[in-house]
Amino acid sequence: MQQQIDGQRVREFAGQLMGLYTGGMLSFMVDLGYKTGLFDAAAKGPGTSQEIAQRAGLTERYVREWLGALTTGGVFDYDPASRAYSLPPEHAFCLTGDHGLNLASMSQMVAHLGKHVHKVADAFKNGGGVPYSEFRPEFTDVMDASGRRRYDALLISGYLPAANGLQERLREGIRVADIGCGTGHCVNLMAREYPDSTFVGYDIAEDAIAKGSAEAKEMGLSNARFEVLDVTKIPSEPKFDLITAFDAIHDQVDPAAVLRRVSEALAPDGTFLMIDIKASSNVEENVGNPVAPFLYGISVMHCMTVSLAHDGAGLGTVWGEQVARRMLSEASFGDVEMGDAPDPLNSIYVCRK
Repeated sequence: MQQQIDGQRVREFAGQLMGLYTGGMLSFMVDLGYKTGLFDAAAKGPGTSQEIAQRAGLTERYVREWLGALTTGGVFDYDPASRAYSLPPEHAFCLTGDHGLNLASMSQMVAHLGKHVHKVADAFKNGGGVPYSEFRPEFTDVMDASGRRRYDALLISGYLPAANGLQERLREGIRVADIGCGTGHCVNLMAREYPDSTFVGYDIAEDAIAKGSAEAKEMGLSNARFEVLDVTKIPSEPKFDLITAFDAIHDQVDPAAVLRRVSEALAPDGTFLMIDIKASSNVEENVGNPVAPFLYGISVMHCMTVSLAHDGAGLGTVWGEQVARRMLSEASFGDVEMGDAPDPLNSIYVCRK
């Protein structure tokens, strides 16, 4: 028997869908503004499309259409009398500047992952996934851009203080490893702040490791080094006093093996500092979380599929607190403290054996 259709619900959901598609297009527009410097140009003050284009050194016709999209999308204000566009200071704060709340670079993630939709669709049909190599080298730069300002602002003052006494030990001098280190910016920030400690960053991406090594050289660091390595094989001797993982565990092919290896490689009084996505392992508890669709979507488009491509666990971005606690316990971490990170997307797990 055919179900009766509620016309009002159809109209409401159709409007919701159009809102989703509009948001997707606006993400591309934000990415264009970030890549071309248009937000920085607009933040200097109101201007016509010609004036803003001149500030940015760009073609006016493209800038005018771009401004049309972002004005009707609520990002810019427009004065029809003067034909001037203005970027409100509160909006400019979120789209410009060298600070952790400049979110413009996150738009690159949407644009980058969109290029791989057809490959992920094929995995839906045939199983497997899209290997990490398919996303690189662009993914390396996308991740670096999305996290660099946040770590500059929060790593030393926000993440590390979550573990009581850790900063004092770092000042005295300890051995530290960062697993899944990407371009190694966190390693280099810590090495600069704590010159008496020694740091090593491990990652499977050669291009990312090369960037980390180059930055360490530019910063004049003698206590930071980087190595291309599968983090299930990090050395267990000599022991590390601190191992960190910044949004890296949920991407692993074999996250359980990685956590066991971390436990084995830690000194008896060592600390594992794991920063990972703030969410529940239960879908129903994530309903109403405004960023949950974004997180599940990134999981489908990258985090889960790169693991499944290698017959991995496919843990996914939204593995959640309950699964994280269970897996940490299974890896012999008997003392796990969890709290909110200073950024809205993550939780901090302070783990000891």
